[in-house]
Amino acid sequence: MGLNAKPATPTHLWIVGVLSLLWNLFGCYDYLMSELSPASYFANMGMNAESAAYMAELPAWLIAFWAFGVWGSLVGSLLLLARSRHAVLAFTVSLIGLAVSQLTQAFVLHPPQSAPVGLTLVIWSALAFFLIYARSMSAKGVLR
Repeated sequence: MGLNAKPATPTHLWIVGVLSLLWNLFGCYDYLMSELSPASYFANMGMNAESAAYMAELPAWLIAFWAFGVWGSLVGSLLLLARSRHAVLAFTVSLIGLAVSQLTQAFVLHPPQSAPVGLTLVIWSALAFFLIYARSMSAKGVLR
């Protein structure tokens, strides 16, 4: 193996990378639909009028952190599949976006209808896993 050669890509990287990409595409879809077609999307999601109005009134800075969360994860997934060490940074940015947006809503804005606790835990767990996995692959030299 030459000095600049990358280690062989483990099969689990492709599995985790594809699952990460599919998972994060849903977050991007949710974000886009919430921003581009909120009335019909919220109605299809079973959201009541009060919750839809709350979402429509979110401050721009909070929407920006939400965007960092979803788009950072998508970029992280793509960088993971490209075997780039920058996946770690993208997932970190995403985690910061998730933390600011969810914690602000939970402790400052108090939405009329919140996501089920189980779903929230799954989102946090998935993102933490992707970040830890990317850091591990970077430390092992798989990501460069």
